[in-house]
Amino acid sequence: MSTGPKGAVTTPVDRWEPPLPVERGPLSGAVIGALTGRFGDLAPIAALDIDLHGSDLHRADPLSDDDFHLALYVCYELHYRGFAGVDEGWEWNPSLIGFRGRLENLFESALRERFGHVVPADLADTTSILVEIANQPGPSVSKYLKDRVSLARYREFMIHKSPYQLKEFDPQSWIIPRLEGKAKAAMIEVAFDEYGCGRSDQIHAVLFRNTMEALGLDGRYGAYLDRIPGPTLAPVNLMTMFGLHRRLTGAAVGHLAIGELTSSLSTKRSADGLRKLGFGADATHFFDEHVIADSIHDMITLHDLAGGLADGNPTMAECIVFGAAAGAGLDAMFADYLLGCWERNEPSLRGPRECGE
Repeated sequence: MSTGPKGAVTTPVDRWEPPLPVERGPLSGAVIGALTGRFGDLAPIAALDIDLHGSDLHRADPLSDDDFHLALYVCYELHYRGFAGVDEGWEWNPSLIGFRGRLENLFESALRERFGHVVPADLADTTSILVEIANQPGPSVSKYLKDRVSLARYREFMIHKSPYQLKEFDPQSWIIPRLEGKAKAAMIEVAFDEYGCGRSDQIHAVLFRNTMEALGLDGRYGAYLDRIPGPTLAPVNLMTMFGLHRRLTGAAVGHLAIGELTSSLSTKRSADGLRKLGFGADATHFFDEHVIADSIHDMITLHDLAGGLADGNPTMAECIVFGAAAGAGLDAMFADYLLGCWERNEPSLRGPRECGE
């Protein structure tokens, strides 16, 4: 047993099963209602008779809405670790998959409408286009963490990032069987580092958990799901959607490449911010490790993975660029949301504040 941030006894991390979250509206309520009922009973979803393309029930932005993205996240999480008390058979229930597909279609359509214009007509040099996307100016959370952050806001940032980082590289690993040659070798090289080079204590998700605990947070997978808003869940759902669908393999590669291309500087700033707050290596190790690893991964994912996959394949090249543009776009939307909340001195997380926030 271990002790949580408020002295509460918590379940050991390896045996923890996250509970289902609290619903936030008709979409998440329908999914959660089904999963808490009798296995296979889709009555909560069927009763809504949801027309996701209509305006009567759901007018919100599918790129950031709380209810929409919690519903999609819960559907997706059945492919990861699931939820306590939920029958594992729900993972491939045809009706639930159909409902998830309707959410995905709306999400992908909104992504293509918002970010599809970034894909140029001439895709002769995919790697140069990815570099251009990576170099686009935008709001910088890491600069705020380095220059202006308080401990309370750093803790807030870590909670936001936990759904993404505690499953680091898991959705990307789904595309390995779909690759071959140079691209496959590059993907496995990056994956080996992400999963700790054979050392369980060096798995990057474990390092992130260690940083959370060093800051007095609960490092268990899914522990803060009820606090996480739609703009934070959207990038997590994006990488899961890209990883699950074979037709989006290129998008998963572009998304990974853009993350690696922009990571080293931002993680260095994040580590410097923690040191400025007085924390040592136990807290900064996750970020320090990424400064080194991603300075290598960026070229591997750019030239060998993305370049290798796009070589001689214009269709795949277009998908790669779309994945990069969508990933960068949602990250910028999240940064706008978080920094906007901080500038207005408003809470960026859902629910009551914890001690220290």
